[in-house]
Amino acid sequence: MNVSGPLARLAVAAVALSSFLLAPSSDAQPAPPSWAEGAVWYQIFPERFRNGDPANDPTWASIEFNEQVDAASWRPTPWTSDWYARADWERQLGDGFYDGVFHRRYGGDLQGVLEKVDYLADLGVEAVYFNPVFHARSLHKYDASSYHHIDPYVGPDPEGDLALIATEDPGDPSTWVWTAADSLFLRLVDAFHQRGIRVVIDGVFNHTGNDFWAFRDVRERQQASPFADWYEVTAWDDPATPEDEFDWEGWWGFKPLAVLANSEDGTDLHPEVKAHVFAATARWMDPDGDGDPRDGIDGWRLDVAEEVPAGFWRDWTAHVGRLNPEAITVAEIWSPAAAYLEETGFHTVMGYGAFAIPVEEALIDGRLGLAAFADTLAARQSRYPEATRHALLTLTSSHDTDRLASMIVNGGLGANYDRDASPRGTEAYEVRAPAPAERDRQRLIIALQMTARGAPMLYYGDEAGMWGADDPDDRKPFPWPELAMEPETHHPLGRERTPDPVGFDSTMWSFTRDAIALRHRWSALQFGEQRFLHADSAAGTLAFERTLGAERLIVALNRSDETRLVGLPGETGPLVPIFASRGDVGEIPALVRVLYDNGRTEVGYRVPARTLVVYRPVRDEDIRPKGLDE
Repeated sequence: MNVSGPLARLAVAAVALSSFLLAPSSDAQPAPPSWAEGAVWYQIFPERFRNGDPANDPTWASIEFNEQVDAASWRPTPWTSDWYARADWERQLGDGFYDGVFHRRYGGDLQGVLEKVDYLADLGVEAVYFNPVFHARSLHKYDASSYHHIDPYVGPDPEGDLALIATEDPGDPSTWVWTAADSLFLRLVDAFHQRGIRVVIDGVFNHTGNDFWAFRDVRERQQASPFADWYEVTAWDDPATPEDEFDWEGWWGFKPLAVLANSEDGTDLHPEVKAHVFAATARWMDPDGDGDPRDGIDGWRLDVAEEVPAGFWRDWTAHVGRLNPEAITVAEIWSPAAAYLEETGFHTVMGYGAFAIPVEEALIDGRLGLAAFADTLAARQSRYPEATRHALLTLTSSHDTDRLASMIVNGGLGANYDRDASPRGTEAYEVRAPAPAERDRQRLIIALQMTARGAPMLYYGDEAGMWGADDPDDRKPFPWPELAMEPETHHPLGRERTPDPVGFDSTMWSFTRDAIALRHRWSALQFGEQRFLHADSAAGTLAFERTLGAERLIVALNRSDETRLVGLPGETGPLVPIFASRGDVGEIPALVRVLYDNGRTEVGYRVPARTLVVYRPVRDEDIRPKGLDE
């Protein structure tokens, strides 16, 4: 790494970016790009999605905390191995499964994603969100070593890339080169674009890893480093003592993630840090710098957004909009965030509070009644402008939670969403595969994602039936159909367990594809209004309508284990069932009239147990003349 003369170069970079930094930004929340409204998203965790090039697998030297692991015995973990089985090098680290699992690497890479672009297109995905892909030492890569290079170990030539990176002055954007990993990533972006799929990547601008080029320089040169003001340093080393007194602020006290410094008044990032981030942002959004952003990414998802000053985000989101008016910015916010979006200029948020958490509380744990669920969704989403409501990422699980299937398996534990959702904190947490009735509930919730308002997001492998507790068990290798995965026979707490076969669930995949196709087929499901019609917590039934112009669909679900009759206000005639999350939709009646012994009549729609049904109004062609076929 060459850092000679960086102060002058940073000054040049800052001047070059001054038109972006000084341009006015609006306080009003911008509308999300039209492509994002109602779009189907897919989250890719690169290290565990697919190993397409074993020649580039991580090495012992490349992983974080490698001093804790025996270099002679460490190896990448076989992709198809039993998740809870431990290698000899892991056993050397302690008696428990969780003592060694974080040191594992499976070798997922960009070539693996490139090989499965058609898989995602066939599924019906319209946007992919990558967890961090920048150079970093951890498996999750939220500890960036660089913002302007893709990790060499997900590209085709790690050693060559590292040698090329060493020729740069990382503080001077004019010296930045394109590595083989960088180029492969741009090729991957192009492959997605050719199939009409947008690409969004994770940005982490609150902190870096300790291996970030600027932090390494600070650690080595202390106050003499030209980047000494980039970090929240709390103590400098005293060369007169044998001790190393150097200390800094770590993210939530975690020292391996060094917090970047704010401006003196705390309303922005430090100006040199800001200039560097802006330059890296432009690099990925317009790689050839010709003013045409079609060769770049389509947006950003921003990690721990609330921990970065709002003033920085106002300027940065405006910068993104100038680079590409069709780009999207997504803030990781778990709480209601309408005011935050207006303050910062973000387009939308991860829909934890506006969808995922209420779904878990109402349809999995049962802590929230269905009437309260309907009121919660309506109230929380109504705080956002209309266009934003359709662009909220309505996820159920992610890399930060247990998987949807395992949430359902453990629904009776009473644990809050993303709290105590693992054997690490709750010994009663079950790591087994879902039973058939639990798979019914999983299909019901996927169908709800695809029929409710918002932009549904799938976490990699949920469509293939993957299960797993919270981090790290939600980050297992994808069980591709052509792979012979070992069954899970071990337990993380050393208990006996019934072996669970592991493999690609083609039935779940086909169902998910059909549910996405239903969404694509009906504009009302993508862009329509949503109004709740019925909620009965005791019966476990809920119904809502989606309308857009003359197009109208009714969605009814039954979370109970008994068939229910759902009555809808104002509906007394037949409705045509067009989709069911379980069983044959052709066997679901269009209308049921029940005559009781006391003469009372009840009219409604029969919804099978653990099922969501989508209905449309009757059309003229649905009605056969009397006597036909008699």
